[in-house]
Amino acid sequence: MLSSPPHQPDQNRLLAALPAIELERIKSHLELVHMPLGDVLCESGGRLPYVYFPTSTIISLHYILENGASSEIAGVGNEGLLGISLIMGGESTPSWATVQTAGYGYRLKASLLLQEFNQGGPIQRLLLRYTQALITQISQTAVCNRHHTIEQQLCRWLLLTLDRLNSQELVMTQELIASMLGVRREGITEAAGKLQQAEIIRYRRGHITVLDRTGLETHVCECYDVANCAELNVTERYSEK
Repeated sequence: MLSSPPHQPDQNRLLAALPAIELERIKSHLELVHMPLGDVLCESGGRLPYVYFPTSTIISLHYILENGASSEIAGVGNEGLLGISLIMGGESTPSWATVQTAGYGYRLKASLLLQEFNQGGPIQRLLLRYTQALITQISQTAVCNRHHTIEQQLCRWLLLTLDRLNSQELVMTQELIASMLGVRREGITEAAGKLQQAEIIRYRRGHITVLDRTGLETHVCECYDVANCAELNVTERYSEK
């Protein structure tokens, strides 16, 4: 059996994009942590003592209404960071942050990141680029949920999730996906059924296997490209400077 590759900070694309001298300065303060499925990292209005750089985990940012209904506004995987509100001057986060896909990531004391950010330089510029990408993702999610079909929304969500994983199989129930998208479970069942009939995905209880990524890209709306390009530009454009 092949052993899993060792965990390294550069498995997070933001950390990997930092100049070596900048990464070395904070590397000893990065703590590898396991994040189990469903773990609540922060509640709405709560303060984050740490920021998180996911490597193999995916964190869902979502709002919960007074009646208990909820909807995901953005996802954070190995392309990003949980804790942007801190560097933007907020002492608390406006959304809930829960672990959507179990895995690992690195955490860093929020006070240390804020200190580094306030010094300006590469860390500040990179985090501001990521902030812009996250705002784009949130905005596009709102537009998509309002104007596009559940099938298109499901394809967008699946593609963005695949981009953050090294696997074509997702451990995810239809109930959880419905909660993420803020739609009825019956809508997800119907949309997933169409994709399965087209042999684009295979669904069994709690597991979704993507058989044809190109098929997903054919059925998805333009919102996927907008959000994906925004995330890719964070590190690609930064590396060119």
